[in-house]
Amino acid sequence: MNVDLSRRSFLKLAGAGVAATSLGAMGFGEAEAAEAAHVRPFKLTTTTETRNTCPYCSVACGIIIYSKGDLRKGETADIVHIEGDVDHPTNRGTLCPKGAALKDFVKSPTRLQYPMHRKPGADKFERISWDEALDGIARRMKDDRDANFVAANAKGIAVNRWSTVGMLAASATTNETAWATFKFAKSLGMVGFDNQARV
Repeated sequence: MNVDLSRRSFLKLAGAGVAATSLGAMGFGEAEAAEAAHVRPFKLTTTTETRNTCPYCSVACGIIIYSKGDLRKGETADIVHIEGDVDHPTNRGTLCPKGAALKDFVKSPTRLQYPMHRKPGADKFERISWDEALDGIARRMKDDRDANFVAANAKGIAVNRWSTVGMLAASATTNETAWATFKFAKSLGMVGFDNQARV
């Protein structure tokens, strides 16, 4: 049998053989079996996927939140993993360092989860209900607008201006939500309006 083996092919074949023999001699022969023994079952197989938007900046990257626990069975859903959404057109699955650490943000013991109010003269915040918080905000806005709304300027031209209160809107929203938010602020006469995308 005639084998056509060039010098280059011979050196490649000999090099591969030497490498394999050396690795085996150094104790790497069982490395594959040892690695296989440490492989655990895929941790996301029994989780629920929820698609959402990263809350940090105006890029509005898509994320997938994985949770365990079936709410329909009365169980508490616990977030076990968060990653970028590869199907999202903005980030295609990538996340910045802040987005990649979202699970730590969600699980942080210092994360604010409820409305808090510090009464005048008090030295600490107290938890209040959402109804109390929203009613309090609405009352203060109404009182301030009644006291400071300017319907016309010195020349008698209608300006419908409320300049003592401003609004900072969220950026990780749809265009429709952003449009509705802007219209709400301007319908009240707010002059100071900005978006978190510029912060």
